[in-house]
Amino acid sequence: MKSQYTNSFSQTGERVDTKFAVKFKKPPVPYKGGGKQGKWFELRLADKTGEMTAKFWGRNDQETDRIYSTISRGDIVHVAGEIQEYPAGSGKLSISIDSSKGSLKKCAEGEYDIEDFVATTKKDTKMMLEEIKNMLSTVKNEHLKKLINKYMDDENFLRAFMKAPAAMEYHQNYIGGLMEHTLNVMKIGDNFCAIHPELDRDIVLTGAFLHDLGKITEFDVSGGVIDISNEGMLVGHIIIGYETLSGRIKEVEGFPKELGLKLLHIILSHHGKLEQGASKQPQFPEAVAVYYADEADAHIDIFLRLKREANTEDSWIWDGKIKGHIYLK
Repeated sequence: MKSQYTNSFSQTGERVDTKFAVKFKKPPVPYKGGGKQGKWFELRLADKTGEMTAKFWGRNDQETDRIYSTISRGDIVHVAGEIQEYPAGSGKLSISIDSSKGSLKKCAEGEYDIEDFVATTKKDTKMMLEEIKNMLSTVKNEHLKKLINKYMDDENFLRAFMKAPAAMEYHQNYIGGLMEHTLNVMKIGDNFCAIHPELDRDIVLTGAFLHDLGKITEFDVSGGVIDISNEGMLVGHIIIGYETLSGRIKEVEGFPKELGLKLLHIILSHHGKLEQGASKQPQFPEAVAVYYADEADAHIDIFLRLKREANTEDSWIWDGKIKGHIYLK
């Protein structure tokens, strides 16, 4: 286990001697002015507690280029350097790696614990999967049961589902986060059905299970970072989920067209508003239930995490992710 994490650094001059995951790198450039010879390059480094910028200050151009070429996004690197504040007085801390007294080296497999870099759900994924299966086993509609079985009988899907994050930086952004979020949305939706018995519980539960499955493809957990895949960037999890579900529905003989349209609409509308990424706004009660269940779990999770991670004596913090204040007392 790492002895230093990004959230443990608090002042300039601290020695850094630990491992990080590489989120991105910028090409080496020559020093400007002052007659200083050599090149430098910038890295964005991360672990499960956060991110920091690092700058490698080279002296020998060939050696700097060689070190840069050995490192790729997602790699785990060992860093020996020092914390600096730049610009001075800004409060922004970064890592300075002076090649004359520090080092930057790619780690080999077996030299690190991946859980130091990508956080994992604290909940038991096997138990969560059983809870999901148990809830879905109460669905009565025969066509929905057959559709659900297409997913539950697919071992490749289940393995990917159990590992997928729910987000890169927002809610449940860790391995197993998608399963945790899905179960929460199903439970909230089930409570909506208890309060409003007119809701079609089969559609709510099935829609809640399906709503975010496109994120299995949208996000890529490679090396030590959660990143967005090419499909995720160019298409997005809503359309990916729509297309995947369309294919699954076609595998169920005699699946009612109206029922299929309702499930597809839930996926397209679960972000609620067009300006929030929804392809359609919810147009029937069960779609509204899934939207608000999804919204509630995502927002409560991020508020709780930001409150938990706040490192201040102030009563409030402002956060860019939610574009608002959080009361900490």
